[in-house]
Amino acid sequence: MTNDGPSQSVRKRRVFYIPGYDPIHPRRYRELYRKEGAAQAAISGYDIGIKPKAKGEAFGWHAEAQIDGQSVSANFDVLIWSDIVRDSMDGTIPGTYFALIRTAWVYISTGALRRMMWLRKGPVIAALYPVGMLLFQLLIAFGLGAAVLSGLKTVLVPHIGLAGDAFAGILGVTVFVGLMRWFKAKDNKFFAYYLMHDYSYSARHRGANPEPLEARMATFADQIAAAFTDEVDEVLVVGHSSGAHLAVSILADLLRARRIPQDGPPLGFLSLGQVVPMVSFLPEAKRLRADLAYLSQQDDLAWVDVTAPGDGCAFALCDPVAVSGVAPDNQKWPLVVSAAFTQTLKPETWKALRWRFFRLHFQYLCAFDNPGDYDYFQITSGPQTLAARYRDRVPSKSRITIAASKFTSTA
Repeated sequence: MTNDGPSQSVRKRRVFYIPGYDPIHPRRYRELYRKEGAAQAAISGYDIGIKPKAKGEAFGWHAEAQIDGQSVSANFDVLIWSDIVRDSMDGTIPGTYFALIRTAWVYISTGALRRMMWLRKGPVIAALYPVGMLLFQLLIAFGLGAAVLSGLKTVLVPHIGLAGDAFAGILGVTVFVGLMRWFKAKDNKFFAYYLMHDYSYSARHRGANPEPLEARMATFADQIAAAFTDEVDEVLVVGHSSGAHLAVSILADLLRARRIPQDGPPLGFLSLGQVVPMVSFLPEAKRLRADLAYLSQQDDLAWVDVTAPGDGCAFALCDPVAVSGVAPDNQKWPLVVSAAFTQTLKPETWKALRWRFFRLHFQYLCAFDNPGDYDYFQITSGPQTLAARYRDRVPSKSRITIAASKFTSTA
């Protein structure tokens, strides 16, 4: 198998989608594809529709499209690790604040935070946001609790003595605890607890994968390997956010073990909104750095990395191999391109979305007003392989290739 041959037409495709650190049920991705696919089809003048998979099959959906006069069918599997995400989230408020201290120490003491600032300030600010928000919540709760305590003591102690003092203390603590619980209950608005657990998950093992995640990645590898026995014209792996670095390691394992047949369908890898440096810059991320270096040299896949400077949660246009300090002399991948939100979205759309940071981080999976060569729905349900679609594309002129990581060991 090679991705350098003549342009290939696709009629059947297998797509494996690896989400980021997300505790929500994967049906959200199916509904997002349904809604945004219909919107993109209306904008771009093609037809696309989806239906759920049969019960008993891996969770996903089936898409049928008519694009450029050709019928294409695509079977999507969502590779689920949301249960691992949920298990990693300490449900207690003290547990979250302990994770804050541990995570901040790891990123600051290793120098990873400072070096990531060399690349893009947006994702570093996003990483600092939960720290600042959680400390702000703590100060607000403590301040109000202390104010209640002080006020009640002033009023009650002169009249009822120690009983007033005790009552004031109990009510002050109650206000503090109640407000802290309220902040946690409203985290679907603040995202402070969620993001703190996200960053803590990588920091806990200083960049190494926990055993449950390694086991799940091995299962994912088996699922992807089995797809090469199907009668399809392309196997496409899509990794979004932290799902991108999981995909890097999974595909590297498959290629090293020669589990992808030379005479099988071509393999495409689409990484979207990647946050690779958040992990690869940590001291124990040796496996990830080795996988990045290995995958970047392979002829048996096409790897396209899509980000956008407008996405403040991603390391936009940062070559994940080069910035991690492991780029070999014969580096071939990834092809780093920009989704260019300011150009591919209408001014009014961009104005409505530009401060909705989490929504923008998912824009890669959504419709564009003026799509260029990046159209998620044509890539996943269209008649061209990933390699053919981007064969003549040059890397973004703004891509960042500085070797910024302090830690480059792959041993």
